[in-house]
Amino acid sequence: MYSLVLLNGGVGARLDAGRPKQLVTVGGLPILVYSLVAADAVQEITQIVLNYPPGWRDQVEEIVRSYAITTPVVYLEAGPTRHESVALGLARCSNERVIIHESARPLVTSADFHRLIEDPRPNVALMLPIPFTVAPVDPQTSRVTGSLDRSRLRNVQLPQKYALADLRAAHQWAAARDLVYTEDATLVVDAGHEVYFVAGSDRNLKVTTRTDVRLASFLLQGGDDGRDGFSG
Repeated sequence: MYSLVLLNGGVGARLDAGRPKQLVTVGGLPILVYSLVAADAVQEITQIVLNYPPGWRDQVEEIVRSYAITTPVVYLEAGPTRHESVALGLARCSNERVIIHESARPLVTSADFHRLIEDPRPNVALMLPIPFTVAPVDPQTSRVTGSLDRSRLRNVQLPQKYALADLRAAHQWAAARDLVYTEDATLVVDAGHEVYFVAGSDRNLKVTTRTDVRLASFLLQGGDDGRDGFSG
């Protein structure tokens, strides 16, 4: 069985919507609803650890009630960083296996969770090839400092799954060194544990800007017919 740590603590500063972005309506529903519903349909997920921005617990609880989420939910206030929010969530997990997701990715499906659960390896993340060229630079001087082989790079997505012991140990390792990470796959690897990837989806976008809201709404309302080609 799995505990899902559903990161939901962002304040949506870049979205500038006057409220946390997870409460913004996309496709007729608050963004948070999509991840909750997808997870609620997965029998192996028996606990949802759901954080919330300071001062917004009542609104988050109301969404869980209104959409009849049956999986038991543990609520906790988000930390000041994503890294700390994950660490706080791990302390509340009751299962020895954990999935990390974020409500800002509303196009997640129950099938995405099942793909991770069915993979026999303990630490697995969804990732995508990078379809554009990236280069290392010196931000202070605006100088390009080299090149990178993009065939050996991946765009890290969520959800991800971990053995709880490995992820907890990785966060303890980072805390001892005063390190803060923006996601957990690289953290776990740097801490000495193996992490693998499976192919993600370009539909699994993260809603950060107003343009992202419009694109997510388009996709959630069936704007993409799911074909690989384009109609002319």
